[in-house]
Amino acid sequence: MTDSTGALAGALLMGDRRALARAITLVESGREDHRERAEELLDAVAVSDRQSLRIGLSGTPGAGKSTFIEAFGCMLTESGKRVAVLAVDPSSVRSGGSILGDKTRMERLSREPGAFIRPSPSQSHLGGIARRTKDAVALCEATGFDVVLIETVGVGQSETAVADMSDIFALLIAPGGGDELQGVKRGIMEIADLILVNKSDGDLKPAAGRTVADYSSALRLLKQRRGDPQDFPKAMPVSALEETGLREAWGEITALAKFRKTNGFWNERRSEQACRWFEDEVRRGLLRHFEADRKSETAMKALRSAVAEGTRAPGAAAREALSRLGRTAGS
Repeated sequence: MTDSTGALAGALLMGDRRALARAITLVESGREDHRERAEELLDAVAVSDRQSLRIGLSGTPGAGKSTFIEAFGCMLTESGKRVAVLAVDPSSVRSGGSILGDKTRMERLSREPGAFIRPSPSQSHLGGIARRTKDAVALCEATGFDVVLIETVGVGQSETAVADMSDIFALLIAPGGGDELQGVKRGIMEIADLILVNKSDGDLKPAAGRTVADYSSALRLLKQRRGDPQDFPKAMPVSALEETGLREAWGEITALAKFRKTNGFWNERRSEQACRWFEDEVRRGLLRHFEADRKSETAMKALRSAVAEGTRAPGAAAREALSRLGRTAGS
C-alpha cells in the first residue's frame, strides 16, 4: 500500500468527511492506476468491520424522494445520528454526465454537521445505480456513519440493484388510486420492506389513506419472506412537508433490522451480498482482460460486424466470444 493510500485510509477511519469525498472520487475513477489504489483503500478499511444501517430508497416520479430524504435525514441527525446520502442522479446517455442536483435540493440537510451528501451519475447503469455505489457505501461505513441512504433514480429497471446493497429497502410513492397501484411493478413490491405513501397532508391526506389501504391489501397477497416478521412488508403514510410519520417509519425500519439481527438473517444477507459483489467484480475483470487483449479485441469487432450484418446469430456469436474469453483468461 502506498503512503498516500494509507494516509487516506487512516483519515477515513478517523471520520474525516473531506477524506471520504476524495475516496469516493477515487473509486469512481475509470483510470486503471486509480482502480488499483481504490482496491487497496477498500481492502485497508475493510478491517474496521464497521456496519451502517443501509437503507435503499426508490420511488415513482413525483413521489418527493429528495424532499423525504432531507426531512428524514434531518430528523436522524437531530437525534444524534451521522447520516450519509448517496443520491444517484440520471446520466446523459451521450456524455455520461448528470445534473447532480440533489445536493442543491437538500440544502437544509447539506448544512447539518452530521450529514454527508454525495450525488453520483448513474452512468446508464441498470437499475439507476452508479457502478461504484457499492464501494461508496463501504467507504461511508468505514468513516463511521450510522445510516447510509441510497437513493435510486427510480427508473423501474431491476431495482434489485439497490436491494442487493441495502439492509432495508423502502419504496416511496405518491397518493393515488387503482391506476397508481397497477403502475408499480409487482417485482419492486416483492423486494420492498416498506411502502411509504408520501404527501399524506392537506387535501391529499384522504387519498393517501386510501392508497395505504390499497397497498396493505395487495401486500397481504404476496408470499411471506423468510426471516421477516409476519406483518412485513407493510405500507404506511408519511408527509415530508409536515414531517409526520417519519419517526414511525424509522421505528419500523429499526424494528425490522433488530429482528433480522436477532434471528441471524442480517449477517446471512450481508454475506450473500458480499459474494454477489465479488462475482460481479470477477465478471467485470474478465471482460476488461478480454478487451485489453488485441487479438481478442479484433475478434470481438469481427463478431460484432457479423451480427450487425445478419450473418451470425447474436447467441452463437456471444458463445464464441465467451469461448475466446475463457481461452484468453486461461493463457
